[in-house]
Amino acid sequence: MESNIEKKLQKRKRDNQLRSLSVFGSSVDFFSNDYLGLANLPSRRFHQRGSTGSRLLSGTSELSIEVESALSDFFDADAALIFNSGYTANLGIYSCIPQRGDTVVFDEYVHASIRDGIRLSFAETSSFKHNDLEDLEKKIKQAKGQCFVAVESLYSMEGDMAPLRGILALVEKYDARLIVDEAHAVGVFGENGKGIVHARAMQERIFLRVITFGKAYGFHGAAVLCSHRTKEFLVNFSRPFIYSTAPSDDFFYRIKSQVFRKDIYSRQKSLQKNIHYFREIDSPFLVSELNSPIQVYRGVGIDQLRSMATDCIAQGIFTKPIFSPTVPLGKECLRFCFHSYNTLEEINTLKNILFP
Repeated sequence: MESNIEKKLQKRKRDNQLRSLSVFGSSVDFFSNDYLGLANLPSRRFHQRGSTGSRLLSGTSELSIEVESALSDFFDADAALIFNSGYTANLGIYSCIPQRGDTVVFDEYVHASIRDGIRLSFAETSSFKHNDLEDLEKKIKQAKGQCFVAVESLYSMEGDMAPLRGILALVEKYDARLIVDEAHAVGVFGENGKGIVHARAMQERIFLRVITFGKAYGFHGAAVLCSHRTKEFLVNFSRPFIYSTAPSDDFFYRIKSQVFRKDIYSRQKSLQKNIHYFREIDSPFLVSELNSPIQVYRGVGIDQLRSMATDCIAQGIFTKPIFSPTVPLGKECLRFCFHSYNTLEEINTLKNILFP
């Protein structure tokens, strides 16, 4: 066993793919998901009630019910169910809702948590080419049983958006069900941060949405936005929900205080101002959406990416080049996340490195 572990680790080292835990300290932040700067706000303990068991045993408090109700009202959903993380939310959805004989069709670039959840399902699975409506329609036509289509509204490794209107038209044409992960979109887009789905007035036509609190909201956890019936089904059959210890009341209070902040709009404006300033440079190497907080630099050789990453670190900007297998061969890149609190001086430093 020890030999097998060592072989796999050594292979990762040879391929320059070995992961490690790092403390970034005083580096200029173009790498975290804290888009609105809420993670940096001071926090304190609000309640004394800790976790006492799973939500189905002793872990459901009046505050947890209140926050789920407030989230469903805010995001215009029938119901909301909170999970400890976005990973467990996707695991809980895909492992139990699609049944044997059904089919899950997913974008090839969806998050690993969606893929892992699908693996735990008894349903058939099929991927379609990223954001390719023609390929999606082909895969839906081939689906057996009830078809579920899984996409993200904003993709974390590309910084691009799903063509939701076209996807939804196909889903409705073939009586499929659409599941949208809005992890990187809530907080950033839409009225008061309600996300891309809400901004496009699609919330009533989508089977299920996943929102997370670990990106723009600067905390952790996630919520599934769905019908009352679907929530009841998850409570009864979603193993990651059933067998996880419930969060403490401090967790629910922090969600309440972060999501419903009165300054979300002003932070959104500051974020978009910074993104716009960065994207004033028209470059074919920037492949992300013009207004995305995730900006991907791609199109140069691996050696040049390494050199740029070294220059960034030398000037106090932490970044790592992203290589295969994290991204497909030929799509190696540098990835930068922008925030409401980045200064123009910091953005100019980054610009000068990428576009000397």
